[in-house]
Amino acid sequence: MRIDYADVSLQGGRGENQDRVAVSVSEHAALLLVVDGMGGYADGGRAAEVARQTIIEAFRQTAQPLFDPLGFLHLTLGRAHDAVVKLGADAPIDQRPRATCALCLVQHGASWWAHIGDSRIYHVRGAKLVGRSRDHSHVEGLLREGLITAEQAQAHPMRNYVECCLGGGPILPDMALTRRRPLESGDVLLVCSDGLWGPLKDEELASEFGPPPAPLREKVLELARRAVRRAGSGSDNTSAAALRWLGDK
Repeated sequence: MRIDYADVSLQGGRGENQDRVAVSVSEHAALLLVVDGMGGYADGGRAAEVARQTIIEAFRQTAQPLFDPLGFLHLTLGRAHDAVVKLGADAPIDQRPRATCALCLVQHGASWWAHIGDSRIYHVRGAKLVGRSRDHSHVEGLLREGLITAEQAQAHPMRNYVECCLGGGPILPDMALTRRRPLESGDVLLVCSDGLWGPLKDEELASEFGPPPAPLREKVLELARRAVRRAGSGSDNTSAAALRWLGDK
């Protein structure tokens, strides 16, 4: 498995960085991860860190390549949810830690996705967007139903309202699982928090991964810095992990 990968996390205009980002790579598989601690609740940073540790540990302890990628993603997100729930077990439900999360597993020339909330996964080929995850949010629902345009979604007053997350109550939240997506040489997968995608249009984000060639970290860092600049003094924590597929050995 030949890949290039990078990750970036900027604090932005917030007093604390509650995002967690990671890339875990073995000989036969790689996992990209972003967890975004929800700042409107207590201990968002702790929630994100506990989720990150739970997920990365599960990946490292599972034989690779994974026999059942979607089963692994579903089970592991469930474990991360339980771990975050335990953090706030003694707190009132409206004060319990919460986080959104996105995972991208790569092996055998393909990717498998899972996410909860509005942390996103993008698939870019030749500077063109060929797919992205769909947020668990009120605005994404309106967009899917054709009730608002993409431009209206950018400025919608409920654009940050997330309908499910890790943590909070004990019931397992809705999670989106995306089946096998074949990869071609040069494809880029990007997993990011809303601090990155919020200020940027999808097409602008995808175009950064076109020619001329540059180290993947430089491209991801430029996107993160641009998002922070555009959002101004109120910019959110801005994090991303990216992987460029170069083919099997």
